[in-house]
Amino acid sequence: MLVAAAAVIPSPTAPQREIAAAMDRSAAGWNAGALDRFVAIYADDAVYVGRDGLTSRKAAIAARYAKSFNVGGNERGRLSFQTLGWRHISATHELMYARWMLSRSDGSGEQGMTTLLFERRAQGWRIISDHSS
Repeated sequence: MLVAAAAVIPSPTAPQREIAAAMDRSAAGWNAGALDRFVAIYADDAVYVGRDGLTSRKAAIAARYAKSFNVGGNERGRLSFQTLGWRHISATHELMYARWMLSRSDGSGEQGMTTLLFERRAQGWRIISDHSS
């Protein structure tokens, strides 16, 4: 008989809890239709890799998302993240593996995976590399 074992994710470290809180604030910005709050977690020199290719710099990443934002919400749905795991790189770098989920009021939605590399900067933890699919 084959028995499936559930993966055990260790308790997050203090830096990982700080990052998770920043991710919650970013999602809250998305859900409020506040693009500036959503992208506040990105470093100015961040790189985003997605289905359409590579986008460099926070301003270009924001422009990529701008078309789906409106006052009071985001046309693509309500955003949330499920942390799947972490990889501690150094005192200034953490890697987060997560599932992103968009849910709409009609019950539909979509989801995908993301790998986020964070760097501790003077302003706090910032995404320097985002690979989402």
